[in-house]
Amino acid sequence: MRSKESVTSDPYSEAISIALYALAPRAKSRDELLKHLIKRGCEIDTANAALDSLELQGLLNDLEFAKLWSESRQRAKKLSKRVIATELRNKGVSQDIITEVIDQIDDESEYLQAFNLAQRKYNSIAHLDPEVVYRRISGLLARKGYGHGICARIMRELTGVN
Repeated sequence: MRSKESVTSDPYSEAISIALYALAPRAKSRDELLKHLIKRGCEIDTANAALDSLELQGLLNDLEFAKLWSESRQRAKKLSKRVIATELRNKGVSQDIITEVIDQIDDESEYLQAFNLAQRKYNSIAHLDPEVVYRRISGLLARKGYGHGICARIMRELTGVN
């Protein structure tokens, strides 16, 4: 039987294992994984070597991660391009990739997404005072990252008031 001290693991293999376990629940950006590996005690050089290997194997790809993140946040949370870009920036995705992903969201589909979100809310609160309706819908759209211009246009369409 070996003693615990005599078994030393290879830091590179350990970094790969930690990264793969971290990737299991959801895709992550390279920066997120690097921070995770450092937090778990990996040396920066070892962590970067492990992440390079995962990129070469196609298991780590910031562009694919950003596309999936964007699609998911649009579909599930109905978030605007601005909020998605901020989230990707916070996850350490490069500005070039963020720009590429955000440019794929056309303005009309973003508007339709905001309109459908506002319409669902409007249907449930239309009986309230118009000022309350406006405040609640504009608050909802603002929390999702939509600007005042989109909100005003949507309210004109929903209420028929110019």
